[in-house]
Amino acid sequence: MERKKASDFPQGLLQLFDRYVHGEISRRAFLDGAQKFAVGGVTAAALFEMLKPNYAWAIEVEPDDSRIKAEFVTVSSPQGNGNIKAYLVRPAQAGKIPGILVIHENRGLNAYIEDVARRLAVVGFMALAPDGLTSVGGYPGDDEKGGQLFAKLDRDKLLEDFLAAAIWLKARPDCTGKIGAVGFCYGGTVVNQLAVRMGADLAAAVPFYGGQPSAAAAARIKAPLLAQYGEFDTRITPGWPAFDAALTAAQVPHEGYVYVGANHGFHNDTTPRYDEAAAKLAWRRTLDWFNKFLR
Repeated sequence: MERKKASDFPQGLLQLFDRYVHGEISRRAFLDGAQKFAVGGVTAAALFEMLKPNYAWAIEVEPDDSRIKAEFVTVSSPQGNGNIKAYLVRPAQAGKIPGILVIHENRGLNAYIEDVARRLAVVGFMALAPDGLTSVGGYPGDDEKGGQLFAKLDRDKLLEDFLAAAIWLKARPDCTGKIGAVGFCYGGTVVNQLAVRMGADLAAAVPFYGGQPSAAAAARIKAPLLAQYGEFDTRITPGWPAFDAALTAAQVPHEGYVYVGANHGFHNDTTPRYDEAAAKLAWRRTLDWFNKFLR
């Protein structure tokens, strides 16, 4: 399928799709609402297919790239859902190195998130990407089904799973003991929550378009935090000024960027919401942040 950009679609349609992706409306409701955008012989169903992820576009680093060593591991999460499957990627040749937890969106451990982990490994980090859907059978290979499974999860237990994964990564003998966390959408929210829970045990945090904690919770954050938002993300971005103020009050080293013209999900290169310029700049800032605080 030809790759489309956000600018190829009306903003109202993109916002409608965002509501579907986040479980606010059903697929049927999306299709009904998309009817008014279905012009020129393009059906609502065709618009849905155009907006869905195409994971062939996500591969920047092949799974068998000779620069990395990748495997699936099991992490024990006794306070969460038991045992969690996770994707561990390291440079092929490395001694002790910093670790980075990679936290997926509300769909599970898909090909895009696996590739993000590999992108971190080729620049010298050990990346661990847990599959939050492990307890319900794991990521099913389809985002729509993944979203349905995600809706069944106990969010408190799921947070414990990611916390267990962070502790597991930090304790590895081939880790320096310095770990960071990066997450996208739901994963960005989890990064903020882990920063609250872990205090100084988390050395750096980079939430992409993640829901912000309360001011009282933010006061517990110690990790230097880099927040990334899209201008058109009307659900999440408006929460940044209050979070910024809370981090400032707590004397947390932090930066925040709102990328002009970018939508929620702008870093995910498998959908038309991807914004190449914003994604590349945000990723460069992400790597600079981790290099500064984890090395």
